[in-house]
Amino acid sequence: MSVTKIGIAMNGVTGRMGHRQHLLRSIMAIREQGGLDLGGGDSIWPEPILVGRNESKLRALAAETGLSRWTTSLTEALAEPDVRVYFDALVTNEREKTVREAIAAGKHVYCEKPTATDTATALELARLARDAGVKSGVVQDKLFLPGLRKLKRLVDGGFFGRILSVRGEFGYWVFEGDWQVANRPSWNYRAEDGGGITLDMFAHWQYVLAGIIAPVRTVQATVATHIPERNDERGRPYQCTADDAAYGVFELDGGAIAQINSSWAVRVYRDELVEFQVDGTEGSAIAGLRNCRVQHRATTPKPVWNPDVPATEDFRAQWQTVPDNDEFDNGFKVQWEAFLRHVVRDEPWPYDLLAGARGVQLAELGLRSARDGVRLEVPELTL
Repeated sequence: MSVTKIGIAMNGVTGRMGHRQHLLRSIMAIREQGGLDLGGGDSIWPEPILVGRNESKLRALAAETGLSRWTTSLTEALAEPDVRVYFDALVTNEREKTVREAIAAGKHVYCEKPTATDTATALELARLARDAGVKSGVVQDKLFLPGLRKLKRLVDGGFFGRILSVRGEFGYWVFEGDWQVANRPSWNYRAEDGGGITLDMFAHWQYVLAGIIAPVRTVQATVATHIPERNDERGRPYQCTADDAAYGVFELDGGAIAQINSSWAVRVYRDELVEFQVDGTEGSAIAGLRNCRVQHRATTPKPVWNPDVPATEDFRAQWQTVPDNDEFDNGFKVQWEAFLRHVVRDEPWPYDLLAGARGVQLAELGLRSARDGVRLEVPELTL
């Protein structure tokens, strides 16, 4: 029976995602449950060090969580003898520098996506980690969400037969910051700060499609900046230099076609903020963050097109709900636990910096496709 304590330098935890999902709902949740149980009486106990630029925010966050260690110096945090893992949830433009420093210090790296703003840099970080002999991980949280785990279960069980297509809808209205406070940080709309919905969301769609359906072989995209001016956190107007909507068509290995719309300028009329419809020869499914519904070939109705009379069928009622059949914990926490097991026990782990580079590659190709008006092949990335 043993407890393995792991120091984790957590950078960017005063931001929205770093604070809520990674610190509170993942690392603190693991501590609250008594650590990560490895079986046989063994466990992992995470010891976070809060890292950031704002001393007052760090001090307040430490008081909120009851943690004693925090610093505004990443170098000092990485020098702590118990720190084995560096976590990064900073804005995209800052990630390369900090990840390089952590790798040079011999620390395992776990970071948010995208890992960089261009494929060459993302690949270089992956090579640096490999050459330094450190483990790496990139957040691919949607694979661990209940709705998509149910969808993966259907795919693995052969429910769909031959998969024909995937239709995805993601997004919501982000307020401009004039008469209501914006519900996303302003850097998301500045290309010079690493913003843009293509860079953000195509990295997600790459691992969702590859991890559940099939790898992406070609991409064709149209992007737009629908809202050209917004107000920042201080109420000052600024010009948006990054795209706030991206419309992508992806050809998948095996021939299925995926169409995914991503927008921060759309109002929601669906059950969840993201939904994927998968259609196959034997059945279809609609999966969101938590729920999944199916319609099998044997129960598929035969609608008749007649625009001259009101619709009489309740199409939504013709689908069945996929049962949970499992306990679904927070997706970010589940992936954190898997990464910590990878660090301590070298358990299998596919979500490394090379996997993260594939997401950056798809985003970069999507932006190039939109700029040049062409469909582009997605080459295989290797180190």
